[in-house]
Amino acid sequence: MPNSDYLNAGEISGVFGVKGLVKVFSFTEPRENIVRYSPWLLQKNDQSWEVKVVSGQRHGNVVVAELENISDRDAALALMGAKILIRKQQLPKPKPGEYYWADLVGLRVETESGLKLGIVDHLLETGANDVLVVRDGERERLIPFLQRQTVLKIDLAAGVMIVDWDPDF
Repeated sequence: MPNSDYLNAGEISGVFGVKGLVKVFSFTEPRENIVRYSPWLLQKNDQSWEVKVVSGQRHGNVVVAELENISDRDAALALMGAKILIRKQQLPKPKPGEYYWADLVGLRVETESGLKLGIVDHLLETGANDVLVVRDGERERLIPFLQRQTVLKIDLAAGVMIVDWDPDF
């Protein structure tokens, strides 16, 4: 969903109890931050609708949330599998040199000499550092996201990332 007004922030993964609470698998860091971004735009089966978050908290690896007008288990079950989208403008503006992953997805990746390596498809979180998954149609490259080392320049306006990377690797 690059360059849209919305970001995929998580998914409703289950129900919690009988009073309409939902379990949320959150892509935010920390996970419980997802409840701060009310309202959510839910998408399921080619339908979308907005819901307000009443409250929520982390519960193990998931977040449990109370949504406005969802007051029983059956209503919560109907939401299972829905994607949770939030408006980009709901997020705090990143500091200089910081980027949201969603802003990096879709960027063209080139070497300093102008050789095109592909497009950022997605990122992976590893223990040491994040990794860019760059695809060019034929090949997939995994490039460490290390600013000022492998990643030399990011120009979001131009849609390009310059890297110091051996194209044969």
